[in-house]
Amino acid sequence: MIRKIVVTADGSKTLQMVDWQEQYHSMHGAIQEAYHVFIKNGLALFKDREISILEIGFGTGLNAFITFLEANSRGLQVHYHGVEAYPVSQEEAVGMEYVSALKAHKYAAVFDQMHRSSWEHKKVFSAFFSLVKKKLKFQEITDQNCYDLIYFDAFGYRVQPELWSEDIFLKMYIALKPGGVLVTYAAKGSVRRAMIAVGFVVERLEGPPGKREMLRAKKP
Repeated sequence: MIRKIVVTADGSKTLQMVDWQEQYHSMHGAIQEAYHVFIKNGLALFKDREISILEIGFGTGLNAFITFLEANSRGLQVHYHGVEAYPVSQEEAVGMEYVSALKAHKYAAVFDQMHRSSWEHKKVFSAFFSLVKKKLKFQEITDQNCYDLIYFDAFGYRVQPELWSEDIFLKMYIALKPGGVLVTYAAKGSVRRAMIAVGFVVERLEGPPGKREMLRAKKP
């Protein structure tokens, strides 16, 4: 499928799946969305402890890179696991220009290595952040009680409804530790009901720019 780089409303870039007219990040602002959904309403819940994060859709590496920056600034030790079945190319990753957009030039090599590092192998980027990339489909996830936080950033329900099903959310529920949290930009009623059906306690929160609501789900 053809992918092209497009500019979002906050000036940051994302990739668009041309045939689907679907983007990797919000057209209302890729960086704004990442900070609002995954940092403000996810990572910020955890303080003074070591945590494990699972990202559903490693994609452009934006969420991982922002989490690296936040982990370093907060002194929060993060073990990050990114799942991606169809990795972006190094050329596409560089074309996102996230290092410049985030004014993180001193960490340009980190963003580069996030994409160049081997799959299935742990890479330590700082005293506060390590990364394991897993090349597999979301349906193939079998982790149990491993994660404190899940960034659920799959393509939207319109183009891939099977990724927003009870089957997938049951895998997420099982993968989380008790008390673990899942955050996503989505707010669709059927998504919320699928989460509740597998055992999550779900709350609606204010959404990122351009979106009224988002969901946060907790495993009791």
